[in-house]
Order: sequence, then structure tokens, then C-alpha cells
Amino acid sequence: MKYGITALLMLLGLFIRAQENYSALTDKASEVMEEAKDEAGYKKALGLYEEAFRIYPQNIDSEGLYSASILASKLKSNDKAFEYLIPLSSIKSTGYNFPGWNYILDKDAEKEYKNLMSDPRWSALKQQALKYKTQFYTELKEKENEFYSVNKNRLKEIKDPEALYKEIRNLNVYLPKKDRDYSIAFKINDSVKTSFFIHLPVNYNPQKKYTLLFFLHGAVRNNELIDYQLADWNLGGWNRYYKKYADRDDVIMVFPRASKKYNWMLSDDGFFMIPEMLKQIKKTININDNKVFIAGHSNGATGSFSYLMKQPTLFAGFYGLNTYPKVFTGGTFVENIKNRSFINFSTDKDYYYPPNANDDFSKLMKGIQADYKEYRYNGFPHWFPQFDESEPAYQVIFKDLSNRKRNPFPKEISWEFDDERYGNVDWISNIKLDTLKKKAEWHKELNFKINKWLVYDDQDSLKVESVDKNAFDFPRKSGKIKAEYSKNVFRVETSDIKSFSINISPEAVNLKEKVKVLVNGKLYFNGKVKHNHEYLLENFFNTQDREQVWINYIDVKI
Repeated sequence: MKYGITALLMLLGLFIRAQENYSALTDKASEVMEEAKDEAGYKKALGLYEEAFRIYPQNIDSEGLYSASILASKLKSNDKAFEYLIPLSSIKSTGYNFPGWNYILDKDAEKEYKNLMSDPRWSALKQQALKYKTQFYTELKEKENEFYSVNKNRLKEIKDPEALYKEIRNLNVYLPKKDRDYSIAFKINDSVKTSFFIHLPVNYNPQKKYTLLFFLHGAVRNNELIDYQLADWNLGGWNRYYKKYADRDDVIMVFPRASKKYNWMLSDDGFFMIPEMLKQIKKTININDNKVFIAGHSNGATGSFSYLMKQPTLFAGFYGLNTYPKVFTGGTFVENIKNRSFINFSTDKDYYYPPNANDDFSKLMKGIQADYKEYRYNGFPHWFPQFDESEPAYQVIFKDLSNRKRNPFPKEISWEFDDERYGNVDWISNIKLDTLKKKAEWHKELNFKINKWLVYDDQDSLKVESVDKNAFDFPRKSGKIKAEYSKNVFRVETSDIKSFSINISPEAVNLKEKVKVLVNGKLYFNGKVKHNHEYLLENFFNTQDREQVWINYIDVKI
């Protein structure tokens, strides 16, 4: 047995060295290919790829075959091009690379392989690639159907609202899953799809409730939507520590895909994606509703901050690496952070958001007594997750989400907004604006000036540049609401608000006694609240939340 293990370790070492040597050769070939401007350069690059294929045949990957086939096509070596294209078309996926059929059916293929277009073998190759594509999506759909399989619930059959409430609170329709990793297509609208990738704990148990963490990627301006994702795209590289600590702590990881138009930072067109993805996941995976979190890097960190500012109800806490703490689609109402928490991991060499601004933001957070922390890592640029020295940041994240949980029925709420799509927070919902009114005295704008920014010069050196800009923009008038409850009494103050609703839960009020609502110092409601069967069912189907369950609501008009 001892010698067997030794032999296996030796074989593993040989495989790793072969992969490293293959990668070194193909990386060199790729560099030569990028610099090549004539036939001699193309031949040199192709020669390096062919050398890698000859010495390390077991390590040949789709990216290598793809590049070699393009070079052969440029050199009008059609036979050689098809020698690489035919095996390429059948490769499912390797590492970070796309499935082989994708290279052949891609919109740029006709331009990349223009010298092959008149060759009858190209048409046959495309037909074969289409078959592989169909097979790929068939298998993906089968796996997706298995992911969404659950036991049937009987909620619509229950007529008694009190019994319905108990059934929702204890609902468990979940089944074991065959795999840990799933790529799930997500419909944005009738003509646009994206996807999310979900990574489950190694021994997922449908009888246990799990913590879930969304990771929002950055560079949304440069990303494109894609209706499938591969494991290596999300679980390695810059995300390696998410996988390491999620696997250790049995945390479910979810990786959505955004684009310039549909994202979590620049546009509201895609802002619905994360709450909607969460709802779909909750239908089939046993999630602890009080332990759902969002993290991100760069534009993704700004996205995490934006959900905190605009739509925090479903989440327990928020994290950002190299965050720009600002809402780009409207006003940044920083007191909204007091409903949840945010941990920011910044660096002092960051062009995205300068350290002096982070210092002033931290002072502002301390001034309003927000649950906010900043960890500064000196000597690192914006792409901090690339470095092994970023690992302590992930340790902080996973320690915090282990200890933190959402309070679904907070005693106090403070909420400001300028877009009625985001007029909801916990037990206050459906808030409508009346911005023609005069603001209340306590309704004040919080902001600060930024006078220095870090920018890269033509030599890629970071320089300090003088600026004169506000930390936040306020393009529209806002409304604000402050509310609290204790012993069946709700006290609400409003500013520029027309109407709102108070959601009622038996976990927060005693339904056997009257509920009082005082608005701006005046008694508005004084009566008992009963279960509302229709609202109870509708609200649960909208959120899939088994903890924050509302049995009825009180409408308030100012």
C-alpha cells in the first residue's frame, strides 16, 4: 500500500510538471502569435504550438487547438487547420476555456477562418459543431431540471390562514442533489438570458438550512451575458478563497453573470436579477432566510453596496473588496446602512476609489453609528484578490457571516429613497413619494467632498490628481421614513411621503390585542389585525421567505 501511494504521488507530480511545461510552451506561442505581423511570425507561433502538442499530447486543450487552427488558417494550410478543428469541435470544456463547438459557431468565426470558408469541410464541421452544441444544451437542461426538482407543496390547498402560516414557516419540499455544481440559465426578458453558477457544500443535506453568499463580479462594462457557466470560471483564480472557505464552512456560493446593460451598478435594468435568482434558488435549495449575504469586487463591490442602499430586505449583510461606495443610479442615502451592515476591504494603491475618500467615508459612518468596518491593505492595487495576501480578507468575511444573521423584525427602521421601485424595507412596504411637500427638519442630506484621486499616467505609474467632486449625487428628490415598534404600537415619522404599508407578523405583534399606529404624532389606526389568506400566500410566493412571513398589512395614507 505504501509503494502504491508513492507511485500515485509520483504520477501526480509528473502530470503537474507536464501541465506546467505545456502551459509554458503555449503561453510563449500565444505571445508570439499576438506580436506576429507576417507569415514568418505565424509560422513561428504555430511551430511552438505543434511542439507543445507533440511533447505533451495528453495536455492538449481547446485554447491550444483553437489558436493553432487560426494560425494554420492564416497560413492557408487548410489540411492542418482542420486537423486541429475537428478534435476541437468535440471538446466539452477544459479549465477556463469554452466548449470546442463555441469557437466554431462563434460570431467571429467567419472572420477568423475566412480562408476556410470556401472549403467544403467547413460546412461539414459546422454541422458537427451544431450537434455537439445541441448535445451540450440538452445535458445542461437535464441537469437544470434535476436541480429544480422538489416535492410538491400543498400551500394552495390550505384554506385556513392560520394553518397556512404555520405550513409556510415549516415548509420543506427539498430533495437531495446529484451534483455540487450547477449552471442555471436565467431569463432577463423574453429575448435576453444570462446565467448563475451555484456551488453546493460537499454533503448537501436538504433537511438542513444553509448560509448562502452571492459573489458579484466586477468590470460590468466589459462583460457579456452568457446562458451557461463553467466551474473553473468561478471557483479558481481570484475566487479561490471563496471556494476554500465556503467548502470549509458549508456555505453555498452563487455567481451571477452581468453585462454593461444588465448589472447591479450602472443600470436598474438588471438590478432585479439578484433578488429574483435568490427566489428561484429558495424554491429548490434549503436556505436559511436569515443568513443570505452579498459580496463583490470592484463594480461588484459597488453592486453589493447598492443592494444595501436600495434593496436590503432579503439579506443579512454586505461585503466589498475595493469598493466605490456610491449608488450610480440615483441618490446615495447612507443612513440606510443602519438597517444592515457593510465591511469594506480597501487598498492604498487603488485607482477606483482613493484612500483619502475611504477615510472620510469611514468618519461619516462612525458619525451616524452605522455597522460599518473598513480593513486597509497597504501596498496593493485595485486587483487585490489576485494576491495571496488577500486571504485574511476572506477569513474576515466568513467569520462575520458565520456569526451574523438577519433580524427579520427590527425594532427600528430608517429608510430614504428616490425611486418607488425601492420603497420597501423589512416591515415597511409600498412607500410612495410626495416630493412637492416641504422636507421635515430631520430629513437632511449627508455628503462630503473628495479632493484627491489616484490615476495612472502614460507610464502606468500611479499619481495623485487634484479633484473637486462630491462623494454622492442626488439627481432626484427623495422621501424618508423613520419607524419603530414596541408592544403592538408602531410610531412612524415621514418626510415627503404620500403613503405606505406596515406589514404584520405574529412574531412581532400580539394578534389577540389591538395594534396602534401613530403617524407624525397622530393616532392613525387602532384595531385588531387578522390573517389575510390571499396576502399571506401572495407575499410568500413573491419572496420564498419562511422567516419574514407577513399575515396582513395596514395601509397608511398621509
